[in-house]
Amino acid sequence: MTDVRLLYFASLRDAAGRSEETWQTTAPDLRALYAEVRAQHGFALPAERLRVAVDGAFARWDDAVRGDSEVAFIPPVSGG
Repeated sequence: MTDVRLLYFASLRDAAGRSEETWQTTAPDLRALYAEVRAQHGFALPAERLRVAVDGAFARWDDAVRGDSEVAFIPPVSGG
């Protein structure tokens, strides 16, 4: 079991009801981690619509989950 700190922004923050949380996972990669979190919180957006960052740097969905990391799920943002 690996502990990670998750950060949520925009619509994901609204759906989760929080901007961050600590999560225990056995997911092998970031895509599987997002699938776990998505199932728990009912996120509407698929991974393909999001960016993911680990410890402040953009990452790839097939990157391994590293313990004690900070993982940010970043949805598309509109504004003007």
